[in-house]
Amino acid sequence: MADLTDERQSNIVRRKTRRVNVGKIPLGGDAPISIQSMTKVNTEDVDAVLRQIDELLSEGCEIIRLAIPNRNAARALAEIRKRTDAPLVADVHFNYRLALESIDSGADKIRINPGYLVKQDEIRKVIRRAKAAGIPIRIGANSGSILRGLRGKKAAPSNIAEAMAQRVADYLKLFQEENFPDLVISLKAPDVLETVRAYELMADRCDYPFHIGITASGPPSFGVVKSAIGLGHLLMRGIGDTLRVSLTGAPCEEVKAAKRILQSLDLRRFGPTIISCPTCGRCKGDLIPIVEEVEEQLSALTQPIKIAVMGCEVNGPGEAAGADIGVALGKRCAFFFKEGKIVRKVAMGRIARELVAEARSLRND
Repeated sequence: MADLTDERQSNIVRRKTRRVNVGKIPLGGDAPISIQSMTKVNTEDVDAVLRQIDELLSEGCEIIRLAIPNRNAARALAEIRKRTDAPLVADVHFNYRLALESIDSGADKIRINPGYLVKQDEIRKVIRRAKAAGIPIRIGANSGSILRGLRGKKAAPSNIAEAMAQRVADYLKLFQEENFPDLVISLKAPDVLETVRAYELMADRCDYPFHIGITASGPPSFGVVKSAIGLGHLLMRGIGDTLRVSLTGAPCEEVKAAKRILQSLDLRRFGPTIISCPTCGRCKGDLIPIVEEVEEQLSALTQPIKIAVMGCEVNGPGEAAGADIGVALGKRCAFFFKEGKIVRKVAMGRIARELVAEARSLRND
């Protein structure tokens, strides 16, 4: 698990929110933006869930959500809780009793959907049980469930963003009546622009921490792009206290994408950043395998250093002046530089090894 105290001094001014805790992970306030994912196996298969939890933790996931579609899943959560100290979120949509049983099974947070769980007496029971357990609730709005509840109603909001923001705002009143402050809010849609707008609208209405994400964003080839655009926009505006990159694929790929988004904005540190040129007709050698080898060899390195791999003198130390170390390819050798200054020549066949060795030595300084 990443060190949550290790946050960059980004130029981004984050939205001021109250703070809640999901197990040992703080959300909101001045806490670093945390990374979430969700197990993608049957929750009743306890061993399979625990294997996936271990994989997610090893990749750097900090909060893990489990689907609770029935009572057997809620009961399985109790056994999972005994065998891991990972922060666990129970994902409940239709049946408030599953939320109650998940709280009793040791969930660190409950997610409920305001488009599906609508009876006030049932919602109040969940709120009171969560308050007694000392855990937060996420009001997790999805566009599909919200619009489903508005069909046929007069004076419905004209777009998805307004519908989600209004539904959550109305839902909040019940929690305020119950004096329940430990809330996290999300407003997700598959549409990037509607999602961004919904969060912007809600940001003006409350100071609760936000869980941000683009729901059902698709396979990694497309979903990573949608998530980077939507979440990047929100994060640059200071909106977002925890995030999930939702992909149709392995959950660890979600964590990798989330880490890269946060690191690209200097909001968190997870390891090396590789700066490499796209290559063109000026490239003095085969750059792609060099970059791939460096990336693979340093994948486990946690030191937040910048490494530049440039194909010619145009994209050499000048454009990569901010890198800690790097190389620029020449006609028969590469020029190795540190902090923008050339320090030695390196044989073409040794470029990746030299960069990896130097990066590892910086780790030990």
